[in-house]
Amino acid sequence: MDPRKERTIAALLRAADEVFRERPVDDVTVEEIAERANVAVGSLYNHFGSKAGLHAAVVERALQADREYMDRAYVPGRTPIEQIYAAADEYLAFYLANPDYFRMLAFPREPGGYAAGHELAERLARSVAEQNARLVRALREGVEAGDLRDVDADEAATVLWAAWNGVISLGWRPDALRRDEKQLRRLLTVATEIAAKGLLVR
Repeated sequence: MDPRKERTIAALLRAADEVFRERPVDDVTVEEIAERANVAVGSLYNHFGSKAGLHAAVVERALQADREYMDRAYVPGRTPIEQIYAAADEYLAFYLANPDYFRMLAFPREPGGYAAGHELAERLARSVAEQNARLVRALREGVEAGDLRDVDADEAATVLWAAWNGVISLGWRPDALRRDEKQLRRLLTVATEIAAKGLLVR
């Protein structure tokens, strides 16, 4: 790719990253993004087709970052239970390194009134479901191995994911309930242990 084109795309993605963290997509204009990126408005359309296309590219970056962290959890040689604990650890690591991406995926904004926004919301939901399927698989393997009691793996995975999101969200509270990295790590372990002990064969 031409170096100038690469710089323009990178500038637009950086600007979009910043502005979409601050406000809903519908409240952002292409002119604002272009100005922040210091490029012509036409460049946005040339490289991404529309504001929705640029937003989709930003979300895809967030999804890719999440995949890279979660890939570290589900590695061969780990038991299903080890994978579950590792998934919690890597999810926190993803948040600590990319807090805005985490919020984008865990607590997405309303898609707005444009059709592309709803298409993106559906794609985001599918991608999150794909990642959740890895947790479901670990839970099912744990049941099959006799380490976990026979539970609905889909429901158990949803409970774990929701618990992790809730704990991690304490990291950005503006009040006395805010928790730092050390406290988040401990609370995440406690949340996982509470769930795990309810899953373990007695």
